[in-house]
Amino acid sequence: QVQLVESGGGLVQAGGSLRLSCAASGRTFSTYAMGWFRQAPGKEREFVAAISRSGITIFYADSVRGRFTISRDNAKNTVYLQMASLNAEDTAVYYCAARYWVTASSSNDYTNWGQGTQVTVSS
Repeated sequence: QVQLVESGGGLVQAGGSLRLSCAASGRTFSTYAMGWFRQAPGKEREFVAAISRSGITIFYADSVRGRFTISRDNAKNTVYLQMASLNAEDTAVYYCAARYWVTASSSNDYTNWGQGTQVTVSS
């Protein structure tokens, strides 16, 4: 099992940038594919980005492609989400999640979740 803790959320103006981090416990981080999801008030949780164990394979939701970048540092047991050109529609609680071995974009496929970090974009 891996435990996840997100950080880096906050309040940012439209057009600004933020970098989220997700620190994982344990020695097996490199065996997990990682994903970022978000949930806005009154909406279902949605996929944002995912990265394979090695970092070679990456998926993005259409809504964030070209603006967000997911990356990982297996030596630091950390996955990142660099967000740029933020707009009000990006306001949500952002969650990182882990799935053993295989990369996926469905939240149903992920077994380990962080507590979430709030991102608020002011217009």
